[in-house]
Amino acid sequence: MKILIVGANGLLGSGAVAALSAGNEIIQASRSGEVSVDLTDPKSISAMYEKVGKVDAVIAATGVVPFKDLSELTLADYHAGIDDKVLGQVELVRQGLDFVTDGGSFTLTSGITERAPIPTGVVASLANGALESFVLAAAIEMPRGMRINVVSPSVLVEAPGYHPYFIGFEQVTLEACGKAYAESVNGSANGHTFKIG
Repeated sequence: MKILIVGANGLLGSGAVAALSAGNEIIQASRSGEVSVDLTDPKSISAMYEKVGKVDAVIAATGVVPFKDLSELTLADYHAGIDDKVLGQVELVRQGLDFVTDGGSFTLTSGITERAPIPTGVVASLANGALESFVLAAAIEMPRGMRINVVSPSVLVEAPGYHPYFIGFEQVTLEACGKAYAESVNGSANGHTFKIG
């Protein structure tokens, strides 16, 4: 399969690359990679798809949100989180419908704060919940036998900088997340949230 992984230079993206490299053609896209893309810019997404052409699967392992106390969040903070993590991935799907082959798939990335909120994580919870609802709804309308799923990991063992914000949470490995991306791409699930941790 020809698989496009957006955010391949990040931690989660590297886990997806490792899990899917054997026997597949992996195209790695990121803000600073050989295939460059900025998910907050629809023209950048369009240019990326034109460069890579038809693919069998798209994985989005990306998305940045602000972490602040509720009383400190501004409307701009909410917009920043939604524009980057939610609308960036949604636009990747919207434009990608013309580039993913019949029976192909999209796999997006949310996170555990959708089901287990933390202090300073309001925007993260909002974004993750929106993504999972989008996937659930989009799945019933995917054209040409295509599928769409989302991977929702807990805090990564390999991301110690986040550990103080997730006290008591089960930490999960990149390998476990990579397996979830691989299951989404290779399996038959549609509209499913793969909860890791």
